[in-house]
Amino acid sequence: MPETSFFLSLQTAYMVFRNSKIILTNRPMIQFSSFTLKNGLRVMVNPSPQTPLVTLNILYGTGARDEDPQRTGFAHLFEHLMFGGSRHIPDFDRPLQQAGGENNAFTNNDITNYYITIPKENLETALWLESDRMLEPDFSEKTLAVQKQVVIEEYKQRYLNQPYGDVWLLLRPLAYKKHPYRWPTIGKDIKHIEQATLEEVKDFFYSHYAPNNAYMALSGNITREEAEKLINKWFGDIPARTLAERKLPAEPQQQKKETLHVERRVPADALYMAFHMDRRLSDSYYTTDLISDILSNGKSSRLYQHLIKKRHLFSTIDAYITGSVDPGLFVINGTLLGGTTMEMAEEAIMDELYRLSSEKVAPRELGKVKNRLESTWVFSLDSILNRAMYLSYYAFLGDASMINREMERYRKIKPEDIHRDSKHLFREGNISVLYYHAGQKANNDRKRK
Repeated sequence: MPETSFFLSLQTAYMVFRNSKIILTNRPMIQFSSFTLKNGLRVMVNPSPQTPLVTLNILYGTGARDEDPQRTGFAHLFEHLMFGGSRHIPDFDRPLQQAGGENNAFTNNDITNYYITIPKENLETALWLESDRMLEPDFSEKTLAVQKQVVIEEYKQRYLNQPYGDVWLLLRPLAYKKHPYRWPTIGKDIKHIEQATLEEVKDFFYSHYAPNNAYMALSGNITREEAEKLINKWFGDIPARTLAERKLPAEPQQQKKETLHVERRVPADALYMAFHMDRRLSDSYYTTDLISDILSNGKSSRLYQHLIKKRHLFSTIDAYITGSVDPGLFVINGTLLGGTTMEMAEEAIMDELYRLSSEKVAPRELGKVKNRLESTWVFSLDSILNRAMYLSYYAFLGDASMINREMERYRKIKPEDIHRDSKHLFREGNISVLYYHAGQKANNDRKRK
């Protein structure tokens, strides 16, 4: 992901090394202003005159969770379709490259995000391109056929022909039974993309891609006054649209351990353990995020020290959260060393989780994790691209000013919070386990309890 670094204009973060810990003071506050067009487009502007560049980020509040269960993968398909030309512009990339711009996009279960970084003097080229594809992509049978084939090939390359590539095709439906998080962004069946019609694709666009479902942020060499004039010029006449009503089924609380054994042609056995966690805006989200760092962030983390360095059970091991808007997953996955059985690996991980939920974490260990997280956060704000993406995302969550309060949520977490939420998280009935066996035969699934 390309980044543009520049000197933070308001307050500069500096580090004091004390007792082998990084203490961050004068934490940067991100200044921004916001306005909303009559068509519902919400815009945030973060002026940073030290750079000659501007990042334009547009987040659409639609992702894989908004798809029809019989037509999954559409949000990801549109990530590709939106680069295939629009109503008045047959080639998206060429004029952008000629203007010195860089662009990309990503999709997840909750959002679809597009960004462009470009010299300030050519910003209108970026606005022209983005406004035209927000108005209407190139809806033609030829363009659809090309992009469908691109997605199908991506599915084969990344999910079928890559070692461990189908993990999320297996783990999500194991953990989720009702909520649309039960399929990955690529979709649960590639036939849904193969069979997609032009009318279905048009319907998805007009009910999800709209100025009243978009969050725009500009960060870089631009003022609020300049931005308001230009955004009104290029986006003001795009009509608001009637958005599809979001009726997502709530995932029922898991009552028992779910397991799945599969055998694939991979170099080593692997274990994937998923626990249900709370939604993105809950207080426990922040605690759970810190729990993942205590377990696996760096070589001093518990899982690395105890299960790789001391017991030599795994070659790699990681713990992370999906970060979903609706209740997500806390995932632990590890690649087993030869001689380690699945039973040994699972028992060793559960021992570490039991220790975390039965003994309070030491304040020094928790402080170290917090400081590492905060230093990463502060340095990430040294990028106009990151700042634009953060502002768009927090606006989507409901309040763009969260960008200046995130670290405070982490700082308030105490050892007793880690203890309490670990006990709730690592319950026996709250776990789904995928046993990924290395074998000679590919695509040989076998379920065992």
